[in-house]
Amino acid sequence: MSDDRNDLPPAAQRALAEAEERRKKAEAEAKKIPKELGGRDGPDPARYGDWEKKGIAIDF
Repeated sequence: MSDDRNDLPPAAQRALAEAEERRKKAEAEAKKIPKELGGRDGPDPARYGDWEKKGIAIDF
């Protein structure tokens, strides 16, 4: 991959370096967030729109 980056213009190389820094910073921030205790398993109901409890699904 580093060979491909040498063929890019300097602005593109800077953009890739900045994106890599943002990615590393986001990963570090994600590790700081405490784990939820007693939360639901599976997909986030607020994101997917289905709320399920004891086998009953509710859409609202």
